[in-house]
Amino acid sequence: MHLDAKLSVLALATFVGAVGHAAEVTTPTTKTFGLVIHGGAGVIERKTMSAEVEAQYRVALTQSRDAGYAILDEGGTALDAVIAAIKILEDFPLFNAGKGAVLTADGTCELDASIMDGRTQAAGAVAGIRQIKNPITLARAVMEKSEHVMLTGDGAERFAKQQGYELVGNEYFQTEFRRKQLEAAKKREAAKPTSALSVPGVFPVALADQDHFTRTARYGTVGCVALDKSGNLAAGTSTGGMTNKKFGRVGDAPIIGAGTYANNATCAVSATGWGEYFIRVGVARDIAAQMEYKGSRVTDAAKVTLAKVSALGGDGGVICIDKDGNVALPFNSAGMYRGYKLSTGAATIEIFGPR
Repeated sequence: MHLDAKLSVLALATFVGAVGHAAEVTTPTTKTFGLVIHGGAGVIERKTMSAEVEAQYRVALTQSRDAGYAILDEGGTALDAVIAAIKILEDFPLFNAGKGAVLTADGTCELDASIMDGRTQAAGAVAGIRQIKNPITLARAVMEKSEHVMLTGDGAERFAKQQGYELVGNEYFQTEFRRKQLEAAKKREAAKPTSALSVPGVFPVALADQDHFTRTARYGTVGCVALDKSGNLAAGTSTGGMTNKKFGRVGDAPIIGAGTYANNATCAVSATGWGEYFIRVGVARDIAAQMEYKGSRVTDAAKVTLAKVSALGGDGGVICIDKDGNVALPFNSAGMYRGYKLSTGAATIEIFGPR
């Protein structure tokens, strides 16, 4: 071998060795990471939304998505990303979570939230709280700083005080739009005092027969699912529930396995829609169970589970991300505020259903 050839081989070997050594220390992960968000599913139609309002929704959804993704991109945890994304949506008054939440029959806001760690399957939830600015953060505190999974009402707020939370007046959450919505709901209730809901064995109303107002009274729940660079999943959901809700009603959002679920072995799920039906199906866990026991893909599992909700008469949607970074966002309502951003470069913000 000529001398210059020997030197070239030696130089190449030295270069490869140097790169190989560096790779052992600093090589970034090639595994897909990212997150998915939602701002509720329901009667969300192009014809009833002005360009100005649509723009506001898109700004909030984008800020939420990008805030959560930035944490993941910097090597942060899925849990931190979920919290960051949901807090922005809780603070944005057009969504039904935190500020801008719907009003109960008594004219107050009662808030629910939950979070789950896919790595350990630890979970925390709060329901019926009235004075915590960002309920999703208190749900995490329940998970990490108590021996319980769910705390409700006054008890949850006593726990919050012990943890140093600053309580806000309930009026902080209330908006004029929600007050008008409640007034309209009460007028409709007075005009139709008898409900099929009170008749044993009678299905409330078929989706096709539901009026526009009834269906719009339930959307706006917010949620996020995330997969971090370490391969850990997390899911969180936050809501104000249903307009004109009574008697301490709690929907699926704070119920682990119904509105929220995460398991590193399968997927992370956050649901939005008519909570009574999502509870009965056990939506979030049902999706993960199909993946665990049947080997289903996340997209197929989500569609099958949502079909079960439809069969009972419920409507809504789910957002999912699996352990490999595959995303599913099915819904059976007119629209769903939704978006995602992945390390592969895929990113979107959507509101309406297919044209």
